[in-house]
Amino acid sequence: MFKKIALLLFLGLASCSAYSQCAVCKTTIASSADKESAKGLNGGILYLAAMPLVFMGIIGYKVWRQQKD
Repeated sequence: MFKKIALLLFLGLASCSAYSQCAVCKTTIASSADKESAKGLNGGILYLAAMPLVFMGIIGYKVWRQQKD
């Protein structure tokens, strides 16, 4: 059961789209004509959002394993 939930969570995070921008970032990129900088900004936003989720997942897994034993 846990593996299925973890897989669904991973697939959900992996399928995040480039629309994960705040309003300020979106207007900054919209005013810029450079598509490469837009891709870099989107990647940075997704990276910054994924790191805390990964750490929370690791901690949650360790707590779950400790309670299971």
